Amino acid sequence: MYRYLPGEERGFTLWFTGLSGAGKTTISEIVERELRERGRKVEVLDGDIVRTNLSKGLGFSREDRNVNVLRIGFVANLLTRNGVAVIVSAISPYKEARDQVRRRIIDFVEVFVDAPLEVCAERDVKGLYKKAFNGEIEQFTGVSDPYEPPAAPELHLRTDQESPQESARKVIEKLEFLGYLKTPAEIEEDSLR
Repeated sequence: MYRYLPGEERGFTLWFTGLSGAGKTTISEIVERELRERGRKVEVLDGDIVRTNLSKGLGFSREDRNVNVLRIGFVANLLTRNGVAVIVSAISPYKEARDQVRRRIIDFVEVFVDAPLEVCAERDVKGLYKKAFNGEIEQFTGVSDPYEPPAAPELHLRTDQESPQESARKVIEKLEFLGYLKTPAEIEEDSLR
């Protein structure tokens, strides 16, 4: 296990999971900006980008989706233990794979980005839900393939009831509460020393 030196910032993995269109990427972009403004080293592992570069050739079977999640988790763990704030934005539909990643990454914060299927479909600018509802896309999470919500995430955001900024603020507050980020009061206190 990695031991942090006094004053060294702890890395962590912030894992956003939820249906396509729930708001994972939007919220993660706001959180990323805030972390960078606070001087943190940040890496973002977006599910679509990782699938194109790290998991090219994988399909959408349960096994392939789990392999994709485990690959993302492997990279996130390497970065986390080297003091990086890692933001993962990936549907990661199956509890089993998410739990496996959680067991491997000590500093793991799971955020369930939750919105009803109808709301996600309304937000879908690519028209993927419409195609899935019409049977044109097979194995589409939430329509023809299951999404298994986390049983006990560190944070549960309901994005149909709050703005992306409100959701992002809750994430930052949770990271402060868990000790991964200094609170504004702690930052001010440090500046007076």
